[in-house]
Amino acid sequence: QVQLVESGGGLVQAGGSLRLSCAASGRTFSRYPMGWFRQAPGKEREFVAAISNSGGSTYYADSVKGRFTISRDNAKNTVYLQMNSLKPEDTAVYYCGASDVIDSQLSGQYDYWGQGTQVTVSS
Repeated sequence: QVQLVESGGGLVQAGGSLRLSCAASGRTFSRYPMGWFRQAPGKEREFVAAISNSGGSTYYADSVKGRFTISRDNAKNTVYLQMNSLKPEDTAVYYCGASDVIDSQLSGQYDYWGQGTQVTVSS
Protein backbone atom coordinates (compact mmCIF):
# COMPACT_ATOMS: atom_id res chain seq x y z
CA GLN A 1 0.00 0.00 0.00
CA VAL A 2 1.31 3.43 -0.97
CA GLN A 3 -0.23 6.75 -0.01
CA LEU A 4 0.67 9.79 -2.09
CA VAL A 5 0.32 13.48 -1.24
CA GLU A 6 1.02 16.18 -3.83
CA SER A 7 1.98 19.76 -3.03
CA GLY A 8 3.47 22.81 -4.70
CA GLY A 9 0.67 23.88 -7.00
CA GLY A 10 -0.51 27.45 -7.30
CA LEU A 11 -1.12 30.43 -9.55
CA VAL A 12 1.71 31.58 -11.78
CA GLN A 13 2.06 33.85 -14.78
CA ALA A 14 2.89 32.47 -18.20
CA GLY A 15 6.62 31.92 -18.50
CA GLY A 16 6.98 31.24 -14.80
CA SER A 17 7.99 28.12 -12.93
CA LEU A 18 6.61 25.79 -10.27
CA ARG A 19 7.97 22.71 -8.57
CA LEU A 20 5.51 20.02 -7.60
CA SER A 21 6.31 17.43 -4.96
CA CYS A 22 4.69 14.08 -4.27
CA ALA A 23 5.46 12.54 -0.90
CA ALA A 24 4.88 8.82 -0.48
CA SER A 25 4.30 6.79 2.64
CA GLY A 26 5.61 3.30 3.12
CA ARG A 27 9.01 1.68 2.83
CA THR A 28 8.42 0.27 -0.64
CA PHE A 29 8.47 3.58 -2.53
CA SER A 30 11.74 2.77 -4.28
CA ARG A 31 10.25 -0.27 -6.02
CA TYR A 32 7.64 1.76 -7.89
CA PRO A 33 8.00 3.59 -11.17
CA MET A 34 6.22 6.92 -10.73
CA GLY A 35 4.34 9.23 -13.01
CA TRP A 36 2.71 12.64 -13.21
CA PHE A 37 -0.59 13.16 -14.97
CA ARG A 38 -2.85 16.18 -15.31
CA GLN A 39 -6.52 16.78 -15.89
CA ALA A 40 -8.05 20.00 -17.13
CA PRO A 41 -11.78 20.74 -16.73
CA GLY A 42 -13.84 18.74 -19.18
CA LYS A 43 -10.85 16.74 -20.37
CA GLU A 44 -9.49 13.29 -19.69
CA ARG A 45 -6.50 12.71 -17.46
CA GLU A 46 -3.36 12.88 -19.60
CA PHE A 47 0.18 11.67 -19.17
CA VAL A 48 2.84 14.25 -18.36
CA ALA A 49 6.00 12.44 -17.27
CA ALA A 50 7.24 9.18 -15.77
CA ILE A 51 10.37 7.97 -14.04
CA SER A 52 11.75 4.50 -13.40
CA ASN A 53 12.05 3.19 -9.87
CA SER A 54 15.78 3.93 -9.74
CA GLY A 55 15.40 7.31 -11.41
CA GLY A 56 17.70 6.32 -14.22
CA SER A 57 15.08 6.60 -16.96
CA THR A 58 12.58 9.36 -17.61
CA TYR A 59 9.80 9.83 -20.15
CA TYR A 60 7.82 12.88 -21.18
CA ALA A 61 4.77 13.86 -23.16
CA ASP A 62 5.70 15.83 -26.25
CA SER A 63 3.77 18.83 -24.95
CA VAL A 64 6.09 19.25 -21.96
CA LYS A 65 9.40 17.92 -23.29
CA GLY A 66 12.17 20.46 -22.75
CA ARG A 67 10.12 22.43 -20.21
CA PHE A 68 9.34 19.91 -17.44
CA THR A 69 11.72 17.67 -15.52
CA ILE A 70 10.73 14.70 -13.39
CA SER A 71 13.05 13.47 -10.66
CA ARG A 72 12.89 11.43 -7.47
CA ASP A 73 14.68 11.09 -4.17
CA ASN A 74 14.16 7.56 -2.86
CA ALA A 75 15.76 8.45 0.46
CA LYS A 76 13.01 11.04 0.97
CA ASN A 77 10.21 8.97 -0.61
CA THR A 78 9.47 11.90 -2.90
CA VAL A 79 9.03 12.48 -6.61
CA TYR A 80 9.24 15.97 -8.12
CA LEU A 81 8.05 17.75 -11.23
CA GLN A 82 9.95 20.91 -12.09
CA MET A 83 7.86 22.96 -14.50
CA ASN A 84 9.47 25.83 -16.39
CA SER A 85 8.23 28.13 -19.15
CA LEU A 86 4.66 27.48 -18.11
CA LYS A 87 1.85 28.15 -20.54
CA PRO A 88 -1.85 28.77 -19.95
CA GLU A 89 -2.57 25.37 -21.52
CA ASP A 90 -0.64 23.75 -18.66
CA THR A 91 -3.48 24.74 -16.33
CA ALA A 92 -4.88 21.58 -14.73
CA VAL A 93 -5.01 19.50 -11.60
CA TYR A 94 -1.75 17.55 -11.42
CA TYR A 95 -1.69 14.03 -9.98
CA CYS A 96 1.15 11.73 -9.13
CA GLY A 97 0.76 8.00 -9.40
CA ALA A 98 2.64 4.81 -8.58
CA SER A 99 2.74 1.95 -11.04
CA ASP A 100 4.24 -1.52 -11.38
CA VAL A 101 4.87 -0.80 -15.07
CA ILE A 102 7.98 1.05 -16.16
CA ASP A 103 7.39 3.88 -18.63
CA SER A 104 3.64 3.62 -18.36
CA GLN A 105 1.76 6.45 -20.03
CA LEU A 106 -1.59 4.84 -19.32
CA SER A 107 -3.43 6.01 -16.24
CA GLY A 108 -5.09 2.60 -15.95
CA GLN A 109 -1.73 1.03 -15.19
CA TYR A 110 -1.24 3.13 -12.09
CA ASP A 111 -2.32 1.51 -8.85
CA TYR A 112 -2.05 4.42 -6.45
CA TRP A 113 -2.91 8.12 -6.82
CA GLY A 114 -2.63 11.27 -4.81
CA GLN A 115 -5.44 13.76 -4.35
CA GLY A 116 -4.01 16.22 -6.87
CA THR A 117 -2.72 19.78 -6.74
CA GLN A 118 -4.08 22.67 -8.81
CA VAL A 119 -1.80 24.52 -11.20
CA THR A 120 -3.16 27.67 -12.82
CA VAL A 121 -1.16 29.61 -15.40
CA SER A 122 -2.43 33.08 -16.26
CA SER A 123 -1.75 34.73 -19.60
